[in-house]
Amino acid sequence: MIIKIRIWIRFFIIKFSRIASEWYERATMTEHLFMIVMALIIGIIGGFSAVIIRFLVESISEFFFLGDGSILERITATPWYLVLIIPAIGGLIVGIIAKYSIAEAKGHGVPEVIQAILTKGGVISPLVAVVKSLTSSITIGTGGSVGNEGPMVQIGASIGSAIGQFFRVNSRRMKILVGCGVAAGIAGAFNAPVTGALFAIEVILLDFAIISFTPIIISSSIATVIAHHFMGDFTELMVPPVMMVSPFETVSFFVLGAIAGLVSYLFIKTLYLFEEFFEKYITISSIIKPALGGLIIGLTGILFPQIMGIGNDSINLAINNQTIWYLALLLVFVKMLATSLTLASGGSGGVLSPALFMGAMLGAFYGYVVNSIFPDQTATSSAYALVAMGGLIAGIVRAPLTAIIIVFELTKQTSAILPLMLVSTISLILSQKLSRESIYTLRLVKRKLNFKHSAETNLLKTILVKDIFDKSFITIPENTKFNDIVNLIISKKLNCLSVHSIHDKRFMGLISIDTIKEVMFDKELIDSIVIAGDIADQSISKIHLNDDCMIAYEKIKNSSHDGLPVFTDLNSITQIGMLWIQDINEAFHKETENIESTSNFAEKLMKLNRQKDVSFIEGHLISEIQVPAIFAGKSIAALKIRNKYHIEIIAIKKETSPGHYEQKIPHPDYIFVESDLIIITGESENINILRDA
Repeated sequence: MIIKIRIWIRFFIIKFSRIASEWYERATMTEHLFMIVMALIIGIIGGFSAVIIRFLVESISEFFFLGDGSILERITATPWYLVLIIPAIGGLIVGIIAKYSIAEAKGHGVPEVIQAILTKGGVISPLVAVVKSLTSSITIGTGGSVGNEGPMVQIGASIGSAIGQFFRVNSRRMKILVGCGVAAGIAGAFNAPVTGALFAIEVILLDFAIISFTPIIISSSIATVIAHHFMGDFTELMVPPVMMVSPFETVSFFVLGAIAGLVSYLFIKTLYLFEEFFEKYITISSIIKPALGGLIIGLTGILFPQIMGIGNDSINLAINNQTIWYLALLLVFVKMLATSLTLASGGSGGVLSPALFMGAMLGAFYGYVVNSIFPDQTATSSAYALVAMGGLIAGIVRAPLTAIIIVFELTKQTSAILPLMLVSTISLILSQKLSRESIYTLRLVKRKLNFKHSAETNLLKTILVKDIFDKSFITIPENTKFNDIVNLIISKKLNCLSVHSIHDKRFMGLISIDTIKEVMFDKELIDSIVIAGDIADQSISKIHLNDDCMIAYEKIKNSSHDGLPVFTDLNSITQIGMLWIQDINEAFHKETENIESTSNFAEKLMKLNRQKDVSFIEGHLISEIQVPAIFAGKSIAALKIRNKYHIEIIAIKKETSPGHYEQKIPHPDYIFVESDLIIITGESENINILRDA
């Protein structure tokens, strides 16, 4: 019975989806307008989702912990034995839900969203939004040491994907809609619209194209408006004004950035070490693992209640000079362990809020130390606590713009922008030096997923060197004098010259302007003794005709030249051309445009199954019409349709039986019959003339 009900529900959803999709197509929306409407819908749903998550966290916290006020106040008012077991109960519930629902129920969720975009075209199960809402709310509400922004990313992405699937959009649109959902989720979680948009673009999509940016901004803004309406328009973190006391503080901020980078690296490594430990060595049931993690969190929370839950109360204390300096340092590492334990054991939550917590505590400790040593030349610890939050976000997530803006939107402190930029940049650089991957992308690497530029990589592999290399190159014999080489490079404005042997035309190497600079220390002496064969760079890779552009790109990137010589095969000694980096870039952009055009064109053709005219570009149509009576019995070549009517025939639909058609490719010798339908494209005026012919 249940199976039949599920089948009927699925049937009606599919039916309604088809009807809705057809209705939108008949509305003849432009691409831009369609995406704006979708962004509005996602922003509204994402905003309400953020409100619901906050309500669930508060309700669960009120149910389990005693007392009134914030989660920290409730925890401190709760007897120690309840603090010990409540996180374990929450972990047990999350374990049961995860066991019998979906794998995405646990973890911080962002890597799963990136993976869905890279490998599934942005398709995410709508069930993720429901299940993730429950597991993350229970984890945080019962004291799990995580934030709500990670689940909101996954929930928002699921909403955006569900909307895209419902309206049957292509993969390019789907990815943008997922980005809209992510932006709405982050904006609602942090009450920060710009942060939401930047996070979606900088971390999830890695694409600053305007076609992506516009709908994402709309979704983020709408979600924030809804969050403001229900939760109030307030500053999440209250902090006194932040001012740089003296130029000397620039040095202290540089040092803080370096320390933040080290702590960021340590957090990334700790989280994945804990995950590996729980996966390999804790062999108990997956239901019990989150309960075990919760029990340890409860035990830790008895001594350090500050690490339980999101931690905004403790952050506010740190950025207002109300935290003991040595306790602040200790809380950095206790929070790091608690967050890693919560997620590794199977809890559900995000890492941005813990990063803000650790940054605030690290900055409070560091600020106290430098202010004690240099009281007249440094600000109070609150300033350092504030900017260190951005440093931890930049080092962990590898998104410097998001790091700077999130702290600004949470505190509204414009005076903190300069030190924020310094600390975030230094932290990012050092963290990248220590670990190439961010806290999100490391998981993808462990899954053997080539996430970096995967779409570009795949596209470059489809373009062959033989189709784009430059056959016109300048080569000189090996005995060419140095002065002649210099004059040739300058007069022809060349990047480099090829050098060949005198006898067999064998390629000997390349000479670039940089090569000349290296040996011009004594030009008069060089003119008389140095020849091309002496200075040609022979330690270069060779490109072959059948190499793909990905291989060629890697070779050029690892060389000291902007281009490399091309040969017919491995055994060839004679150069036949050059391949420049700009040739690869131009071919890539051209292929990208072709794919997008083909995708849009295919969508237009599919619409012709349901409607007769589709706007292609301004003033042009793709149309399906009945063959004019004057065409019957005549061939395409004889009618000279292109010259006379100025239209193009895309396809011919020949009637095989009443109401059934077979589509054919136009051929000059094809003879029209009265029952044929033709699909044509051209200016709307010319199509109307042909329709009336």
